[in-house]
Amino acid sequence: MHSSALFLIEFGAVLLGLGLLGRLAGRLQFSPIPLYLLAGLAFGEGGLLPLGASEEFVAIGAEIGVILLLLMLGLEYTASDLVSNLRTQYPAGLVDAALNALPGAVMALLLGWGPVAAVVLAGVTWISSSGVIAKVLGDLGRLGNRETPVILSILVLEDLAMAVYLPIITALLAGVSVAAGSVTLAIALGVAGLVLFLAVRYGRVISRFVSSDDPEKLLLVVLGLTLLVAGLAQQLQVSAAVGAFLVGIALSGEVAEGAHNLLSPLRDLFAAVFFVFFGLHTDPASIPPVLLPALALAVVTACTKIATGYWAAKRAGISVKGRWRAGGTLVARGEFSIVIAGLAVTAGIEPSLGPLATAYVLILVILGPLTARYTQPLAMRLTARRRPAAAARAEAADAADAAVAAETTRTAQTAEGAREAVDQRRP
Repeated sequence: MHSSALFLIEFGAVLLGLGLLGRLAGRLQFSPIPLYLLAGLAFGEGGLLPLGASEEFVAIGAEIGVILLLLMLGLEYTASDLVSNLRTQYPAGLVDAALNALPGAVMALLLGWGPVAAVVLAGVTWISSSGVIAKVLGDLGRLGNRETPVILSILVLEDLAMAVYLPIITALLAGVSVAAGSVTLAIALGVAGLVLFLAVRYGRVISRFVSSDDPEKLLLVVLGLTLLVAGLAQQLQVSAAVGAFLVGIALSGEVAEGAHNLLSPLRDLFAAVFFVFFGLHTDPASIPPVLLPALALAVVTACTKIATGYWAAKRAGISVKGRWRAGGTLVARGEFSIVIAGLAVTAGIEPSLGPLATAYVLILVILGPLTARYTQPLAMRLTARRRPAAAARAEAADAADAAVAAETTRTAQTAEGAREAVDQRRP
């Protein structure tokens, strides 16, 4: 069969399957992300129907999907919102790093993989998936919730931290000198700072430049600018996701609203392709040998992420329900974790690290949408059960205290009566 015809058949079948899975998830009132990932496993290496002709196109589409997810997330907030949140939430970023990087490093050392592998696995467990979380927030209709800026602040702090972390880990894996690693790090930080400065200082100018009454021209300019900035950021060792997010931050007013309406269908399409691509590169046969340590690590870091989100939202004055929602939403890991593990696998530092990271991310990328949806109602139900029990214990304690007090009173009254009787008998 001709290669172009095979490509059309394969890619058309993938999109049709995704559409049907999305409809099924909609009827079940469930996020489609886990279903997309399972579809990727079915179409990938070792799966039921491995793709061939369309795999390269799917890889490009997946990269565009992550960029569009972060662009749309940035369009929801202004530059002043971002700066304010970063100023107030940086302690949450430090808590996030401490609680979630440490379990990965400890696991690597327990497995005997050495310090470099420990630094790599720390990054895998630290960084939440901005792509998955952005999709989940949209699916659950929480983009306007009070806790969402807290979630975004943590995600942005993580993405900006990657501008520091990735050059460091690349230098460690390559064994380059401290001087060369410092130059790469300085370039990455300078680019991230420059893009953020332009977004904050000249956001209105950028919006006027992009603005157009013609939807076609607006779509082309916004999409072209986003891909250009994301590509330049990635070329300079800064995350493409950070570049796309800051482009969204720089656009405001009618331009942001118009771009949001135009790009929403494209975002949904390429985001679905991204999740399929993630599953494509997971060989099901490589998962069972590392499933137990991956599962243990997933359980621990799911709890630490929930604790991180709860603490950050509490610090921001969010209600108890919002705190639980923030914690549950942060659980998912994804694109950054795979990128970090891929660097280590390419460097050949530990053969088992790649399968472990893949199994770990697959568990949490499926569990993440579930925790985002059900952490808050489950926590409320458990606390509601504890309150009556606590109230019952308090009532029982009060009743016991009352009984003791009554008995003491009766004893005292009896003693007083006895003394009075004795006094009456005395001459």
